[in-house]
Amino acid sequence: MNDDTPDDTPRGLTVRLRHRHGAAWGPGSGVGREATWKRRLPTLADIERAARRRLPRFAYDFLAGGTGDDLGVRRNRAALDAVEIVPRYGELGAADTTTSLFGRRYAAPIGISPAGLDGLAWPDATRLLADTAHAADLPYITGTLASASIEEVARRCGDRAWFQLYGIPADGHKVTFDLVSRAEAAGATALVVAVDAPVRSKRPRDLRHGLVVPFRPTLTTALQVAGAPAWALAALRSRVPVFANMGRYVAPPGRPATLDEVAGFVQRELRGGFTWDEIAELRQRWPRALVIKGILHPADAERAVRAEADGVFVSNHGGRQSDAAPAAIDVLPAVARAVGGDATVLFDSGVRSGLDVSRAIALGADAAFSGRGFLLGLAAAGRRGGDHVAALLTDELRTAMGQFGVDRPERLRTLDIRHATAWNLA
Repeated sequence: MNDDTPDDTPRGLTVRLRHRHGAAWGPGSGVGREATWKRRLPTLADIERAARRRLPRFAYDFLAGGTGDDLGVRRNRAALDAVEIVPRYGELGAADTTTSLFGRRYAAPIGISPAGLDGLAWPDATRLLADTAHAADLPYITGTLASASIEEVARRCGDRAWFQLYGIPADGHKVTFDLVSRAEAAGATALVVAVDAPVRSKRPRDLRHGLVVPFRPTLTTALQVAGAPAWALAALRSRVPVFANMGRYVAPPGRPATLDEVAGFVQRELRGGFTWDEIAELRQRWPRALVIKGILHPADAERAVRAEADGVFVSNHGGRQSDAAPAAIDVLPAVARAVGGDATVLFDSGVRSGLDVSRAIALGADAAFSGRGFLLGLAAAGRRGGDHVAALLTDELRTAMGQFGVDRPERLRTLDIRHATAWNLA
């Protein structure tokens, strides 16, 4: 395939694009692909527009939507846009984006957030994003409900793999604790305990499409797939989206679990939250970095530190849990002040650029993560689209650092910032 087209482009479209643009680079040329993407998809806004064209409507709505009326999604974006940083000039040192998290050095303070049923947003997403994490040297949080197992993710990206845990409380958390043991054996370097989904949220976009697990195609969704040939071809080449970590807990040994069996188990047994007593038990069982994800109040951050967590993750679940929750960026400074230097502070929810990464770090985060952005990259540009998003965010962060006059990410915190929408939480 000519590298002037996204991966997974239907053959007929490839021929037309070759004729229009010419074969500027040979097949498989990484240089050609990178130059083309920089020109055609220079921002995440461009990436989202391309993704929307290439995805079936149900898949795009699943990926882009939030809970309720999408107020949380919009609030995250508006709050990030409102953060202003005053640049300083006169020092021209080269910007070094490398950063250390939990004793490991990464190429940038940028990570890939988890997404349940990510294989619906783009087929084979878990494996592809693990490959991106390896290539870009960034942390990747794979989830309990990912479309590839924690063992496979760790094989693909090594010690860049982190594992997000949801609770399965039946039989004294037997399955929960087995997942923890599997993550440890696989080599995951951080256990990210999600506390921000104690009940299932109402997501109207998914309900309108009949998007339940297991997904039952209808005539309408079949027509949507027919109108999205790139997604359809990728789906044919990949495996059926399934909760790959769950199969062994459903079917007897020697027989693969069916999608219905796995889906039924998840619906019955999974709980997306933990009590502080359960977190204390997880702390006893997990020997590496423990992160509590979904923190929005400084008192909860302080409680996490008392529970011996190594990190707190400021997040409102990307606007997918509560439409009344504040924008994550607006509570970040209060949470960072509450934990001081006692825990690593991570951030996600609404990150759409390297400038957003710089805003989060300036307000107290040690790193910022994006989930939607990387999945949109896959949808817009195919198998290597996650690589493009990683490069885009890192380049934009480097540009922002240079413009603000800092040579290290942590020096962003020395700048003058106007953050009028910040919460002052007691």
